[in-house]
Amino acid sequence: MTIWIWKMSGLALAAGLGTQALAMGAPTPPPEPVRVERAAPARPVAARAPDAGVPAPGPAELDIRAAAEVSPESLLFESRPVIVFADTAQEPAFITQMELLARDPAAMARRDVVVITDTDPAANSAWRQKLRPRGFALIILDTDGTVIDRKPFPWDTREIGRAIDKTPVRREETRASGGR
Repeated sequence: MTIWIWKMSGLALAAGLGTQALAMGAPTPPPEPVRVERAAPARPVAARAPDAGVPAPGPAELDIRAAAEVSPESLLFESRPVIVFADTAQEPAFITQMELLARDPAAMARRDVVVITDTDPAANSAWRQKLRPRGFALIILDTDGTVIDRKPFPWDTREIGRAIDKTPVRREETRASGGR
């Protein structure tokens, strides 16, 4: 049997068998609908049965200390100090920075951050002698005491976290803990 194909205005028609061949650009029928089963939503953490001997995780709190209470040497290799300097506690940049830090304390707790506040230049704390700030300053230190970043304006916890996560010490910690 012979099949004749005519090409007219973008459509190819097959004759002889009585079937229609679709050419490129021709409309195609839509696919059949697919039914997807959805899993039941997980129960909230509070509704789950508590594990024996494991306390339920509570909201993380930000560890805030005054500069007079802690020395730079006492935090060496223990935590990452984030020092907030200001000339007074009423300085707008200081207030803004403390509010930004309070928004996501869990992000700071995951990175072992201790916030040190110093709002009294006359006291000349060990932190001021070591870092020599002028006016408002946000200084982020690594666990080994090296300065990660200095900022003359407030930073969000996301920005502080990214600066910490870029350091070799933090990358090694992340690798060792399996991506925490």
